[in-house]
Amino acid sequence: MKKFTLITVVIAAFLSCETTEDSPIEQNQAKSQNNQSFYLDLAYHHAPVHYQDVDRTGSHGLKGKADYITRYDFDGDLNAKNNWNNISNSSRKGNAVGYYSVVETITHYFITYAFFHPRDWTDIWFLYRFDEHENDLEGVLTIVKKDNSTYGKALGAVTVFHSDFYSYKAPDTELSSGNEGIDGTLTLENDNGVNRFKTSAEAKGHGIKAHAKQKPGGSDYVVYYPSKTMSEYPSDIYDRNVKYKLVNIFENNGMWEQRFNTNLFSNAKSFQKSYGNGSANAPWNWDDKDDGDNQGLLKGGIAYYPAHLVDEYFNGLGDFSKTYIYNPYLEIE
Repeated sequence: MKKFTLITVVIAAFLSCETTEDSPIEQNQAKSQNNQSFYLDLAYHHAPVHYQDVDRTGSHGLKGKADYITRYDFDGDLNAKNNWNNISNSSRKGNAVGYYSVVETITHYFITYAFFHPRDWTDIWFLYRFDEHENDLEGVLTIVKKDNSTYGKALGAVTVFHSDFYSYKAPDTELSSGNEGIDGTLTLENDNGVNRFKTSAEAKGHGIKAHAKQKPGGSDYVVYYPSKTMSEYPSDIYDRNVKYKLVNIFENNGMWEQRFNTNLFSNAKSFQKSYGNGSANAPWNWDDKDDGDNQGLLKGGIAYYPAHLVDEYFNGLGDFSKTYIYNPYLEIE
C-alpha cells in the first residue's frame, strides 16, 4: 500500500510538471508581453530620418498632400476602398506614423519599418488608372547586431522600392556583397545624440532607397523624425521637422490582427482598393521580383524569415544565428 502511494505521488508530480510547462508559442507570447516596451525603445533608437519627396503637379497629388505619410485608418475606419477619396477631404489631414515590427534571433534584431500613403499616383493624365492605385506601403528592414550596448549596432538596411529590394551597409561596418550586390552606403544624421540612417522616398510612387542614392529633387520635400508619442502633420511641403509616431504592427487590433478583415485586406496580404491598377502589399507580402526560389527567398520572407534574407544578401555578418528567439510573424493562431 505504501509502495502504491509513493508511485501515485511520483506520477502525479510528473503529470503536473508536464501540464504546466509552457509551449513554444506560449513562451513566445510571454516574451512578447514582457519585451514590448524594450522593442519599442529599440525600434525608436534605430528608426530612420525619413526624407519624403513631394510633387505639387497634377490634381491627383492634392498639392503635395498625397505624398505625406499617414495611417491606413487615417479616416477613422478600416475600409481601404475609400482612402483615395477620403484623403482629398480637407478636414482629414492624416498625421504621420511609421509602422514597425521586431524579430529577434540569438545574435541580431531585425526591425521592419513601413510607411503608408493613401495614394500611389501620377500627374500624367492619360496614365490615370493604369499607373495609379489606391493605398501604398513601402518600407525598410534594418539589421542590428547585438553587442554590449543596450540597443546593439545597426549594420545596414534593405529598402523596398515597389517590387525591388535595395541593400545598403552602414559606413562603419564590414558588410560586403553576398548573393546580392550591395547598392551603396547609408548616410547618417544625428538626432539628439542618436545617429540615424537617412532614408528617402520618391514622390508619387513612394519607393524607398538610401538618401545617398535618392535625394529629393528641388526644395519641396518633408523630413520626418521618429517619436514614440508624437504624430504630426506637415505645416507645408517644405517642413523639415515632422514627427512620425511609431506604431507596432502587432498592437491589439493592429495591422497584423486586421489581415483577415476583408474590408481592409485582400487575401490577408494586400490592401483592398477601389481604384487603379496595382496593389499595396503588407510587409508579409513584400517581394523582390529578381529573388529566386532557389535561394529560399520566398515572397514575404523579408518579414517571416529576415535572418535568411540578410544571410543571402550580405557577407561579413560575423557571428550570425538564424535561430529565432522572438518572431511574431511565425506564431500560429
